[in-house]
Amino acid sequence: MGSVIREMIVDASPEKVWHTVGNFAEGPRLTTPDIFVDCRLIEPDLRQMTFADGKIVRERLIARDEPARRIVWAWQGEEVKHDNTSMQVFAESNGRSRLVWIHDTSPDDLCDWLAVAMDQLAPEIRRSLERAN
Repeated sequence: MGSVIREMIVDASPEKVWHTVGNFAEGPRLTTPDIFVDCRLIEPDLRQMTFADGKIVRERLIARDEPARRIVWAWQGEEVKHDNTSMQVFAESNGRSRLVWIHDTSPDDLCDWLAVAMDQLAPEIRRSLERAN
């Protein structure tokens, strides 16, 4: 299994960042509205997201830890043997936040694609979180 880890400093309070990132039902649409045109719960712990190009993916909520400001979900699809993705928000100085995004997945060859995707999404996520502040 491979891992891709990205961290970003966000000019927004940890509470505000968590309010968006910890929102399993709508977080992806709120942080990357140009990428995800729809995000909704289809079961209490299963969300369906629609990309701007029409591709649909599903992710299952694994854990949501309010005190730790950490959320974990699993991407579900035929191309994935195992997936565990998390985002966790930490307090930084001057009212800023550090967002840690970890994607553990199998097969390993998905990691190259995921790294590119995460590198493209991270700046947009950061900008969206800062605008919402």
